[in-house]
Amino acid sequence: MSQPPFTKIIEALPTTVPFVGREAQERARMKPFRARVGANESVFGPSPMAIAAMAEAARDVWKYCDPDNFDLIHAIAAFHDVSPENVVIIEGIDGGLGLANRLFVNPGDAVVTSDGAYPTFNFHVAACGGQLFKVPFRDDKEDIDALLSTAAAQKARILYLTNPDNPMGSWWSSDAIEELIAQLPDGTMLALDEAYIDTAPAGTAPPIDTNNPMVLRFRTFSKVYGMAGARIGYCIGEAAVIRQFEKVRNHYGINRIAQVGAVAAIQDQAYLSETVRRIAEARDAIVRISKANGLRPLTSATNFVTVDCGRDGDYARAILQGLLERDIFVRMPGVAPLDRCVRIGAGLPEDMVLLEQVLPEVLASVGVN
Repeated sequence: MSQPPFTKIIEALPTTVPFVGREAQERARMKPFRARVGANESVFGPSPMAIAAMAEAARDVWKYCDPDNFDLIHAIAAFHDVSPENVVIIEGIDGGLGLANRLFVNPGDAVVTSDGAYPTFNFHVAACGGQLFKVPFRDDKEDIDALLSTAAAQKARILYLTNPDNPMGSWWSSDAIEELIAQLPDGTMLALDEAYIDTAPAGTAPPIDTNNPMVLRFRTFSKVYGMAGARIGYCIGEAAVIRQFEKVRNHYGINRIAQVGAVAAIQDQAYLSETVRRIAEARDAIVRISKANGLRPLTSATNFVTVDCGRDGDYARAILQGLLERDIFVRMPGVAPLDRCVRIGAGLPEDMVLLEQVLPEVLASVGVN
């Protein structure tokens, strides 16, 4: 019998996925979690304006989306004070990273990232046949100097950086990012993932320069805007570069309801500011609870707190498992030495109460730290 003619690249890839979702875990355990604070979503939800707009748009879901994303692009361009020609709408940052790899990475080309950074990027590199070079974190931050030197040595097509970063929650200042941009090797694109920029301190995001064709800025409605399930994000870049996305993007891949909701969400900055305040309160609660139990929370610029459990990955995994068994869905970094930590998302007040109740039980069950 004839076999499907998979490409050599696909045949060589392992059969793995970057994440096991909460839903799959709930099916396996045959009961729901009580606190969903593991996927870096915003439990505070979207703007009421966005909810109302999406509810109204639901009656027209029989229609295809606007493949030009006209209203949303213009709303984003106005918000960032850039031209609409500098904006492309993507299926979450994940989708945009896949498109960027298709645009710039040939089989065998070098791509540079941090070891332990957002793993979905690595999957896109592999699917294009790129050669991935990973740079270790330094002091729980992505190592800009090492990333630059590796990109130069390997003649990398893309250098991928998250700021603030996932999974550690650390960040670089705008001055450091601008210096990175100034030192980019010839021929290297910077894919700057700013998924968590809305919760970062002032002075983290450098001004957007749409004249530089070597920088792509990725943003999303999945985090503070509370629309992770809508799968909608955007990329800002130099106009001629953004036009190239038209060659590879799925023009009908954006949800019509999400288009409408995102327009309303970006126009409701008062709600976003309130959400940022609530996230900060939840982060403070995680810090307080962690310290009270002898753990070391890392300073975070995101909507989660990464907590150093003080030993090795096996110990942190035991704590993770204990939290899961007690109905708190959390995750952890997957690469040593980052895997000495667990990552806890900013939750509702009742989520934080549950964490405060069960964390001492978990630590007692795995041995005193």
